[in-house]
Amino acid sequence: MKGKLIIISLIVSIQISAQSLGGNSVFNFLKLSNSPQLTALGGVNVSVLNDDVGMTFQNPALLSPAMHAQVNAVFTSLYDGIKVYHLSGAYTSEKLNTNFSAGIHYFNYGSTNETDASGNVLGKFRPVDWVFQVSASRKYLEKWNYGLALKFISSDYGQYSSNGMAVDAGILFTDTSKKITASLVVKNMGFQLKKYEGTLPDDLPFDLQAGITKRLAKSPFSFSITAHHLHRFDINYNDTAFNNENGFANDKDQRFSFSKLVNHLVLATTIHIDKRLEVHTGYNFLRRKELNISNAGNGLNGFSMGISVLFPKIQIRYGRAYYQNNSAINQLGINLKLNNLTGKGK
Repeated sequence: MKGKLIIISLIVSIQISAQSLGGNSVFNFLKLSNSPQLTALGGVNVSVLNDDVGMTFQNPALLSPAMHAQVNAVFTSLYDGIKVYHLSGAYTSEKLNTNFSAGIHYFNYGSTNETDASGNVLGKFRPVDWVFQVSASRKYLEKWNYGLALKFISSDYGQYSSNGMAVDAGILFTDTSKKITASLVVKNMGFQLKKYEGTLPDDLPFDLQAGITKRLAKSPFSFSITAHHLHRFDINYNDTAFNNENGFANDKDQRFSFSKLVNHLVLATTIHIDKRLEVHTGYNFLRRKELNISNAGNGLNGFSMGISVLFPKIQIRYGRAYYQNNSAINQLGINLKLNNLTGKGK
């Protein structure tokens, strides 16, 4: 285990010096949630451990034998008619003592006009983004799990296209007696295989995340706190040109502040109403800060919520996340346990 931790630490140190934030990276759709449960928990969570295979797309260390023969399908309705589809499944090999999963996350932006520099319409094209991911995990001793995910990423915007490769690595600690799980995940370590025509190669949206989840004893509540972009303290996006044109102040303070600290955090709660019913809520500090409009009512920006209905053969999950002016995205997912459907469950 020490050897694996050292390797991951070396990879992280190399990537931190090379990867960037925000608009300075490509394939930023990788940061969007693929799972209704994850969406409901604030969009960033690496420590909630249950049998939802959709959560493992963001942290391969969450893969477990409980997800064997499970298939997860998710439909997301974004703004302006954008449709997002996700499909993944898991398999546990007892012979190899390894859990495997594979999945695809596909963004369909519909049809749009193709124009020249003068605005003349030349025709139509259908821009798409997608990522295909293969993951594997293993258990170490009684309380540890480690996982690795390999991604092939593709963007196609008419005559402009790009693709790349990336790796995620995660470590999970579980203490069932104290009902605590904690995890560390290194995400999107990679590079472009093919850059967009006429552009220089760009960085991928690298992220270093850590989180902890605690289920209260003799209580239906569990709480999570997740930190993202741990490799950089100040993650405020400061567009000086936009601020100057619109009369907003530029952030020139490079010192420590509480607001810069909490921008890294996502808080979440799950209420385990029954073994077949769960309610989830989340709050993303950075999302609210970035999407709030000065001198305007910003409502539930940054908040999210959802519900999970859990049956032995099927799980139905719904997530809703609020963005600007109380507008929200909706996500619906279904998990099928194929081994239970055939009566051959492990």
